[in-house]
Amino acid sequence: MKRHMLLAAGFAVAATTLHADVIAPDDVDTSDYGEVSESLTGVPGDPVRGEEVMTDRGLGNCIACHQVTALEEHQFHGEVGPSLDGVGSRWDEAALRGIIVNADNVFPDSVMPSFYRVSGYIRPGNGFTGRAAEGPLDPLLSAQDVENVVAYLMTLTD
Repeated sequence: MKRHMLLAAGFAVAATTLHADVIAPDDVDTSDYGEVSESLTGVPGDPVRGEEVMTDRGLGNCIACHQVTALEEHQFHGEVGPSLDGVGSRWDEAALRGIIVNADNVFPDSVMPSFYRVSGYIRPGNGFTGRAAEGPLDPLLSAQDVENVVAYLMTLTD
């Protein structure tokens, strides 16, 4: 009986996560300063997953441009962007979310990619064909991974 209750609770949590209202990239509401105050998913971010996204070359790969002392076990930290040490003390959650969603709204001359933007720029080519990609583009990060990175960044307070 106890096992069935645990399974039922697990399915209920999974169903809530799967059916959370995700804000589509083109529907994100930003302030005049680029902040995104509303969670993109309504589900709290997981800082452990956020660290994985930040260090995974196939996902965010934030350390390619930013130095993070807490992630020193990972090699090849970049110097293109500012150090992220203490970023959780310098910026609030809405500002960090806004920077990750669309860095151009906060830093217009930044080379930082907009990780949750899908329109308003020149479309990339389709492989090596030189033709524009067909169909809608996916954001670089999922809405939940944006929330996960924000949760991790909020832990960097020193």
